[in-house]
Amino acid sequence: MDKINVRKEIVFKTARSGGKGGQHVNKVETMVEAYFDIDRSALLTDGQKHLAKQKLRKKINADGLLMVKSQEARTQLANKKLAVEKINDIISQSLVIPLKRIAGKPTKASRQKRIDEKKIKGKIKEGRRKVKPNED
Repeated sequence: MDKINVRKEIVFKTARSGGKGGQHVNKVETMVEAYFDIDRSALLTDGQKHLAKQKLRKKINADGLLMVKSQEARTQLANKKLAVEKINDIISQSLVIPLKRIAGKPTKASRQKRIDEKKIKGKIKEGRRKVKPNED
C-alpha cells in the first residue's frame, strides 16, 4: 500500500520545548504538537477511518484527535516535518490489513516420525509393567 500523506489535514500547535538549544530554547517555541482528526479526514474512506480508529484507539484522545509531539530538532520547521512523518507512518501502518495464516498439513515424513515416536514410547511403557509368571 502506498503511504498516505495527510499533511494538508494536520493542525499544528507550538510550545516551548526542553532539550538542545541552550538559552535559545527558553525564548523560542520549537516543540510542535500535530493533531489529525480521523473522522473529518477527506483523504480516508469510511472503511479506512473505521480501521484506523479501531487500531489507534489507545493513541486517540478524548476529542477524537490523533496527537503527535515532536521536540527533537532545534527548529520549529524541522519538528513540523518530523511530526508529519510520524503521523503519516502511524496512519499508513494502521491501514495495513494483516494476512490470515493458512494452516499447513503435516508432511508424510513428519507423520511417520510421530508414529515411530509413539511406538517407542509404547515399548518403554510396556517395559515398566510387572512381570507375571506364565500360567499354563
